[in-house]
Amino acid sequence: MRPPHPPPLDSRFRGNDVTGASVTQYYGYTPLRGNDEPGTSVPDRVKDAAIIMDVLRGSTTRLAEAGCATSRLDAELLLMEVLGWSREDLYRSHEGTLDAFEAKRFEALVTRRERGEPIAYLIGRREFWSLDFIVSADVLIPRPETEHLVEAVVDFLASRPGSQRILDLGTGSGAIAVCVAKECPRAEVWATDISAAALAVARNNARRHGVDHRIRWLQGDLFTPLRGSAECFDALVSNPPYIPSREIAWLPGDVSEWEPALALDGGTDGMDFYPRIVRDGTPRLREGGLLALEVGGDLAGRVSELYRAHGELRRVRVLQDYAGLPRVVAGEKRP
Repeated sequence: MRPPHPPPLDSRFRGNDVTGASVTQYYGYTPLRGNDEPGTSVPDRVKDAAIIMDVLRGSTTRLAEAGCATSRLDAELLLMEVLGWSREDLYRSHEGTLDAFEAKRFEALVTRRERGEPIAYLIGRREFWSLDFIVSADVLIPRPETEHLVEAVVDFLASRPGSQRILDLGTGSGAIAVCVAKECPRAEVWATDISAAALAVARNNARRHGVDHRIRWLQGDLFTPLRGSAECFDALVSNPPYIPSREIAWLPGDVSEWEPALALDGGTDGMDFYPRIVRDGTPRLREGGLLALEVGGDLAGRVSELYRAHGELRRVRVLQDYAGLPRVVAGEKRP
């Protein structure tokens, strides 16, 4: 359960009753005193300017005490978001100040991060494949590990002649579909998701990166939107939910409490989606087509066995991520 929201800031600290020392004690830095406005209930911390490096140090301490493992980075990203700056700007102007509006917005973001809300949701975007993707609480935050899945598809399609059609199941933010469309100019991408809200995010990302006209968006569970269609694909790719239900509660709080359970929960053993994808997806592959699926934990061996047991898939292989862990299972349909 998410912690309850604290009382509004102005119910704790009011107007001239707040000294520089008391603000420092709570917020972690001393504001530069400004002119008080009669009758205001806005705390001095918000209405007075504050030195940027003091703000950064104080918020880093607060986030570390809240259990954020990347407290300094988190504080920097939030401050850069508020100011519209790069990291270079931040350190070039470290003696600058936040104005009242910036300070108030930054305080709100830090408080939300203290409660565990992911940085990507707070700033509304996440980098993936060197592209900036819009994210919201309706979609799973793209991870670097999934870039190996994109790489597997892109490398495969590079040696496949002619026009190409790719199916991305459970597209979420659209990260895989958009990256494949960007990297493979001959490809037409189809992308499905059960969530209309997720598809809206994915469409925005496709427009943002200029490939929306090459992606067909379909709402429904896995292959359901394709019923009645005889379309076949050169590559079928998916990062399905694969966390065992009982293990979701053990994930870091900024994952288990905030990211959509629909995109995490792989059932009792994490394997709920793989048999369906292999069974229903293989017939939709063209000859020599690629089936590439992301896996987690200890699932690579079991998913590989599903591929081999099907009989129509060959060259079954497991690809490792940057940490040397099995991350992608790939195989090709026999001619």
